[in-house]
Amino acid sequence: HIVFHAAAYKHVPMMENNPSEAILTNVYGTKVQADLSVQYSVEKFVMVSTDKAVNPTGIMGASKRIAEIYTQSLNKNSGTKFITTRFGNVLGSNGSVIPRFRQQIEKGGPVTITDPEITRYFMTIPEACQLVLEAGAMGKGGEIFIFDMGKSVKIIDLAKKMIQLSGLTLDKDIKIIFTGLRPGEKLYEELLNNSENTMATHHPQIMIAKVREYDHETVSKEIHLLLELFGKQDNKNIVLKMKAIVPEYKSNNSVYEKLDVN
Repeated sequence: HIVFHAAAYKHVPMMENNPSEAILTNVYGTKVQADLSVQYSVEKFVMVSTDKAVNPTGIMGASKRIAEIYTQSLNKNSGTKFITTRFGNVLGSNGSVIPRFRQQIEKGGPVTITDPEITRYFMTIPEACQLVLEAGAMGKGGEIFIFDMGKSVKIIDLAKKMIQLSGLTLDKDIKIIFTGLRPGEKLYEELLNNSENTMATHHPQIMIAKVREYDHETVSKEIHLLLELFGKQDNKNIVLKMKAIVPEYKSNNSVYEKLDVN
């Protein structure tokens, strides 16, 4: 009756190095799930997206934005209601910063942070799951729901707090080192949660993004052309096509920045 589509390659630098794999899993994988949902008259399809799909600066965010565009375009002409949820980082999930910092602290350091100014939004696993279920329940089809993630957190403050809670002293027992932004990474994530581009719902933590609508036939043709490039493994043309589908996608700290010059 309901599909919750959460599967994705979400490792930012890994996707930056492997654009073809990003479109295979995040775009084609979503398309397969969505098309089958229409074919078998699924009532609702809830796609779990990411804040990195907002004005993407990397392959990962752009691939998720293309998946959003495709599922939304299906909404008008099918019996299935397609709903998207967008939120930031989930504390304690695989690959998230807290388990990583914990491992580094247990080994005696150093704790590695990409940049002293980097910030991220966080929520807990139960909170994220509950909001996805609630957004799925309230969705009428075609919406992108954005979750209120509170205030963004400075990663350096998080690291300092974890060092302190471990009973250690910064710079005496353990050091923090800065490794530089990784390919495709942003200093600050965006959720588009201001009054200009979101509408409130009856739930204080869930808003609806105002985004442009896409014609399914046009989107299908563009995505078909994108996926045809997978066989050639031509990363440059894959990324150029992604940028054509998502015009707001501007690469950051990436070898693909040169494609934005035109």
